[in-house]
Amino acid sequence: MKLHPVLAAVTQRIRERSAPTRAAYLSRIDQAAARERGADRMGCANVAHAFAGIPPSDKFKVVAERAPNIGIVNSYNDMLSAHAPFGRYPDIIKDEARKNGATAQVAGGVPAMCDGVTQGTAGMELSLFSRDTIALATAVSLSHDVFDATLMLGICDKIVPGLLIGALHFGHLPTVFVPGGPMPSGLSNTEKAKVRELAAQGLVGREALLEAETQAYHTQGTCTFYGTANSNQMLMEAMGLHVPGSAFVQPQDSLREELTREAVRTVLGILKARRFAPIGRIVDERCIVNAMAALLATGGSTNHLIHWVAVARSAGIVIDWNDFDQLSDVVPLLSRVYPNGTADVNQFQDAGGPGYVIRELLDAGLMHEDVLTVREGGLREYTRIPSRRGERLAWSDIGPSKDETIVRPAGRPFSKSGGLKLLTGNLGRSVIKVSSVPADRHVIEAPARIFDSQEGLHAAFKAGELERDMVCVVRWQGPRANGMPELHKLTPPLAVLQGRGFRVALVTDGRMSGASGKVPAAIHVSPEAASGGPLAKLRDGDVVRLDGVAGTLEALVDAQEWEARETLKMPTAQAEANGHGIGRELFAGMRHNALAAEQGACTWL
Repeated sequence: MKLHPVLAAVTQRIRERSAPTRAAYLSRIDQAAARERGADRMGCANVAHAFAGIPPSDKFKVVAERAPNIGIVNSYNDMLSAHAPFGRYPDIIKDEARKNGATAQVAGGVPAMCDGVTQGTAGMELSLFSRDTIALATAVSLSHDVFDATLMLGICDKIVPGLLIGALHFGHLPTVFVPGGPMPSGLSNTEKAKVRELAAQGLVGREALLEAETQAYHTQGTCTFYGTANSNQMLMEAMGLHVPGSAFVQPQDSLREELTREAVRTVLGILKARRFAPIGRIVDERCIVNAMAALLATGGSTNHLIHWVAVARSAGIVIDWNDFDQLSDVVPLLSRVYPNGTADVNQFQDAGGPGYVIRELLDAGLMHEDVLTVREGGLREYTRIPSRRGERLAWSDIGPSKDETIVRPAGRPFSKSGGLKLLTGNLGRSVIKVSSVPADRHVIEAPARIFDSQEGLHAAFKAGELERDMVCVVRWQGPRANGMPELHKLTPPLAVLQGRGFRVALVTDGRMSGASGKVPAAIHVSPEAASGGPLAKLRDGDVVRLDGVAGTLEALVDAQEWEARETLKMPTAQAEANGHGIGRELFAGMRHNALAAEQGACTWL
């Protein structure tokens, strides 16, 4: 299939824009790849330290026999349902490595926090910066520099982007990402959302709300809605960094262990075949565009408009929101998974899953097929589904959609354009996830009601002050202000207002995540208010127009008045409060150095 001209043009523009930084990056990883292996080039004391803790037989293999040594970077903890299965993985990986004449070591662990636990609390102000902390921890883990390949064990919101950023700074190493899979379906996402809205209105109490939440989040595995965690897994498949089809196999499935073993065989296969496919070569501009297309086709998390900018930068590639926006115009929406549908990810998997979407995009010329992946067969391997055949894995064609209310062919999409839209105007640049917003709510024009915190909006809602058409503006929520927390807890009250017939929208320099729902929300407004952005000029009562069709976000204020208006500063007491408690003091440097959301909110550039 011939490549779509817009996809080709966006890719070429990224290639040209990135030429100097990409060339420098490739030069660095080629130099690293050309060195002798770690155990051969290091001093004897260094080598002795590196392998003192492993069994003598493994020590002999890696030092004397020069066997491949796999570094495992693990995000295991038993606080997170999605990451708890990773506690078992290192032993499985080491066993499979030995069977294949190699060794494996846990190079290090990275922190993994759960936005579901910290949502609406001060802990959420560490969430975005945990991504760069994970990247740093990945670098520390691999800094021992004795590894021939790596396996990255991670799945959730900031963890996969952080691992990917860290891995790309060791771009000379073959690397495979190892997922854990979603939990079995519990209470449906639709029912859960209904209970949350009832609780926001005071119609059910804490006991009923806790019961619903506990039914929804009930065992090991990722949450079952299509938020950032599960969007991560879709993108890993589209980038060719997984064992094909491994994203949404549940932790409890017997197939899961065999896919983990296959990850070991896959990364060793790159070494044994002497195929030059390190992660820094796999992740090129075509691979990044493939990830963007997969995100758009599935109505994935808005967080990736931040994370994948940072990921691309790590490989010397420069992308921006214009690239997402232009791709969104031509990449059709092929899936409806909650919150932009009623199905959960298990139903998505059963209907066809990532492989179906990738096949449809490839056949429509909306993904690059001529890319490197961790598998020798290339990206077409990611259009097939794995299963057990006796003691071995086998892959078969996915076939047609098993449920066209969940996934559809490219010729009959849910929408001809993707689920994300760039908004520009005198309030800055922002994005909106239109795939889950009803068509009659894509344009909202109403007076602004301004809040300096999400707590302020909740208090006004409970006091009955928001019963009208209104654009709720929540500012001082960007990376430099307070770490850019997700504001997902604003969804229930705003959804209640919309359900009562009011025309409401949210405008914020904060995030709403992959769980942003049916209320129109202009998020990631850049530059942020704390950096002198235009939200700091806005006043209560100013009429704001959010137009998701035309792609604009405007304060309808006389231009001369707007130009002359004072730009407010963040209240001193609020700034002081943002810097203390729950470890926020330790992240002051990250807040100070963070780039804008459109620049990936990077703290290391």
